Amino acid sequence: MSFQAYLDAVETKTGLTPRELVERAREQGFGPGSRATPIVEWLAAEHGLGRGHAMAMVHVITKGDRISTKHVGSGGTHADASDRLWLDGKDSRPADR
Repeated sequence: MSFQAYLDAVETKTGLTPRELVERAREQGFGPGSRATPIVEWLAAEHGLGRGHAMAMVHVITKGDRISTKHVGSGGTHADASDRLWLDGKDSRPADR
C-alpha cells in the first residue's frame, strides 16, 4: 500500500481529510517535535485509527506532506506517484498524483 493510499484510507475511516486531521492535531497541541505515541493514542481514541494508519498521520502531523523519494515511481507495491502527499481529500486529488 502506498503512503497516499494509507491517507486515503484514513479519510474513508474518519470522514475527515488528512489536512482536517492535521488541523485537529494542532488544536490538540501536536505538531513538529511531537512524539508519536501520544498522537497514535489520540487518533485511536478520537478517530478509531489503528497503528498503521495513525503512523501515516503522525508523519504528516510532525513532518508535513513530503516523503522520501525511495518508492516514488518505483512501480512496486508501496510506490507513490510523487514525493508530495495530497492532504485535501481523495476526491479532489488531481489525476496525475
